[in-house]
Amino acid sequence: MKAFDYSLNYKELNLREHPELYTVGRGEQGVLLVEPYKSEILPHWRFKTPEIAKESSAKIYELFLDYKEQDDFVGMDMARKFLQMGYTRARRYTNHKGGRKYSKEDGSVLPYQNDEVKAESAAIFKKQWYEAKTDPDYVRMKDEHRSKYESEE
Repeated sequence: MKAFDYSLNYKELNLREHPELYTVGRGEQGVLLVEPYKSEILPHWRFKTPEIAKESSAKIYELFLDYKEQDDFVGMDMARKFLQMGYTRARRYTNHKGGRKYSKEDGSVLPYQNDEVKAESAAIFKKQWYEAKTDPDYVRMKDEHRSKYESEE
């Protein structure tokens, strides 16, 4: 698997026009870099309460389906990454008040909590994330993208 390329000038680059430059990478890599998708998806990304998470994840999944309809794998993958990030960030806030895992003062691990509201938000995002990442067209398009643009030479 090719590593995500952080050396590209993402502020100036439109990856809808240049999908060949996109690398899937691992997990959420590049989620806050890749344009124009970041600007299209980020305004909808929220997880403070289960109600907000449900609305947010539904909108992001709707964007995933729109990108799929446009045969836009990069958009689909970015929407998938935002859904994944909704899950992982909500889980962080479930476990750590304020979302911080480590103390600013001494770097020690802060005590765990179990915020049931954030846990419910995380579960909502997780369900949508799994729906996106297991979509047969997404899986096929990811394999095609990787073999066409990400094969290591």
